[in-house]
Amino acid sequence: MTDSIVSEHTGGVALLTVDAPGSRNALTLELSSQLADAVAAAERDESVHAVVVTGTPPAFCAGADLSALGAADEQGLRAIYEGFLSVARCTLPTIAAVGGAAVGAGLNLALAADVRLAGPRAKFVARFLELGLHPGGGMTWMTQRLAGPQQAAAMTLFGQSLDAGAAVRTGLALRVVDGGHDDLLAAARELAAPAVAAPREALLATKRSLRTTASLAAHADAVDVEIEPQLASLASPEFAERLAAMRARIRSGP
Repeated sequence: MTDSIVSEHTGGVALLTVDAPGSRNALTLELSSQLADAVAAAERDESVHAVVVTGTPPAFCAGADLSALGAADEQGLRAIYEGFLSVARCTLPTIAAVGGAAVGAGLNLALAADVRLAGPRAKFVARFLELGLHPGGGMTWMTQRLAGPQQAAAMTLFGQSLDAGAAVRTGLALRVVDGGHDDLLAAARELAAPAVAAPREALLATKRSLRTTASLAAHADAVDVEIEPQLASLASPEFAERLAAMRARIRSGP
């Protein structure tokens, strides 16, 4: 079978699977391009409210294809990055369902998502220096932001890998999902359910606000960022409908 990004839009969720089991889902230039296209397609599909990224078991993603990496100049590196950077830029909420090893660029792919769920066999591995490579794709920034400077140093400078439990304890993953790959995907869909139920425009605006307020120093600045989209949501038909339904439930009693 040809390696590909398998994209499935069902139930308000775009499930994007890196399907290259022969290479443990290593990212080639073609797969990175396909992943970027799949993310863009999910953003265009108004029925989609969340994106889940995973890899065909047993791995999540073994990193960048070494042949492509070895031949890459700056343009080639940026082309390899494009797959996981499309996830990082995605306007929709994103979840990485990490069922196996996430290594190098695969670690970047996992870190690019808003939230990570880890299966019992998940492993988060930098491995850049082990290969004689400097980290790339913003890995040092993402790891420090999520796990803190000490854990980032342990992973990047000293080659420490994190299993599923350690990833949760350091804040790199939200929680461990016991069971197999299907259980992991079911948990990702369950996590996505409130986003699927939310009005899409309010959802997109909330993610924009999260990104903007993350770099602010003052509470008052965050209030200013949030007030315009909140006013827009107050004027929306979705809010009016939900408010009317809530009032009706209150009137009808328990």
